[in-house]
Amino acid sequence: MKKLSIIVAAAVLSLGTSAFAAEVTGVLVDLACYTKDKANTTNAHKAMGEACAQSCARNGNTVALVTEKGDVYELMTMGDLAGEKNAKLVPHMSHTVTLTGDVTDVKGKKTIHATALKMISK
Repeated sequence: MKKLSIIVAAAVLSLGTSAFAAEVTGVLVDLACYTKDKANTTNAHKAMGEACAQSCARNGNTVALVTEKGDVYELMTMGDLAGEKNAKLVPHMSHTVTLTGDVTDVKGKKTIHATALKMISK
């Protein structure tokens, strides 16, 4: 059993993977819009008659958290906050929040399985 644990740990390290519980603060954005234009972190442009970030989140698009340093954390679509087409995230789109959850970094791609949200500013 000990040998298996060592093998698994070595495999995880060789993939550049790390997972840990953390709090991360940043702005909630629609990942697709942000990827197209890094300045697109707000509800400024309209889509279908409503704020874009909220509209995209409501449609179930992938939500991400962008930190002041520019790190992007993709929110896992399963779980407490991003489930049910981001219902709990929609009101907080384009706001600065702190998310609590398990963070994973695989070869530079960061994800967070957020279980709690704290509003910082609108």
